[in-house]
Amino acid sequence: MGEPLLELRHLAVHYVSARGSRVVRAVDDVSLRLGAGETLGVVGESGSGKTTLALSILRLLPPAARVVGGAVTFEGADLLAKSDAEMRAVRGKRIAMILQDPMASLNPLLTIGDQVGEPLRVHENASRRSAWSRAGDLLRAVRIPAPAARLYEYPHQMSGGMRQRIVGAMAISCRPRLLIADEPTTSLDVTIQSQYLTLLRELQVAHGLALIFITHNLGIVARMCDRIAVMYAGRIVEAGAVRTIFNAPAHPYTRALLESIPRIQDGAGPGARRLTAIEGQPPDLADPPAGCAFHPRCAHAMARCRAESPPVLPVGEGQAARCWLVAEGTPTSA
Repeated sequence: MGEPLLELRHLAVHYVSARGSRVVRAVDDVSLRLGAGETLGVVGESGSGKTTLALSILRLLPPAARVVGGAVTFEGADLLAKSDAEMRAVRGKRIAMILQDPMASLNPLLTIGDQVGEPLRVHENASRRSAWSRAGDLLRAVRIPAPAARLYEYPHQMSGGMRQRIVGAMAISCRPRLLIADEPTTSLDVTIQSQYLTLLRELQVAHGLALIFITHNLGIVARMCDRIAVMYAGRIVEAGAVRTIFNAPAHPYTRALLESIPRIQDGAGPGARRLTAIEGQPPDLADPPAGCAFHPRCAHAMARCRAESPPVLPVGEGQAARCWLVAEGTPTSA
């Protein structure tokens, strides 16, 4: 990869209690790079740090959270060094985000036309009439039926799938370079989900977007992403090309996630392949275990795993993992 569009270097984000007695290491020493037009899937269990990572990029962390280390560079500029006013100019124009719940992004008291047109008025100084007209074009681009009429309606008059597409229209209104989609299909049924993913891919191609897709659904990653970063306990434990990691995962956690996916060829009935559950629970990030955070749930854990936290180790071309098995040259299937 040449000069990245986005680069995170050793990013660390902590949530601190009001009295400072409890510190949750939500993001811990995360580094990644994203090129222009590339799609990165960020996967992991709930509580692994995926959403905090996304909010860190946009500097939209809640008051209890703080960045305690590292750098976030976008288009060559350090986002963590920008003033609040400078970040407001970046959000929505250069970097946009689609949240899991579209109602969290939509104001129930404003019309769809006003809300889709708002980024144009804020970032491009468009008049209300011009923003309204362009809002209709954006609704048409995301395949909202009768877009001219929908401009006058309110969020509660839309289906869940239509609200999600409207949020997408808002996100692309100013032609951002980077779009972050945080579990954008969770509330959609399977048919609408497929249509929405197709739409996102078409928008990405049409507008040259780089895309970070945050999800727990590995099927979506296989369909949408070029590369994957697997998060566990606030850290990226494995990263690489989607095809490489799906075919040859190096970290036991990655393998366990892949083995938990139901497959059509497994069939049903008494002789069907049983899904493999990951035993145990994710660790308390305020009191993580010594060594590798995954070792209490890992069938391959060694004494070294319980004592030392593994560094990022190269596996092959473009693939790396935080696992002592890589250093030992031991496959996770052993």
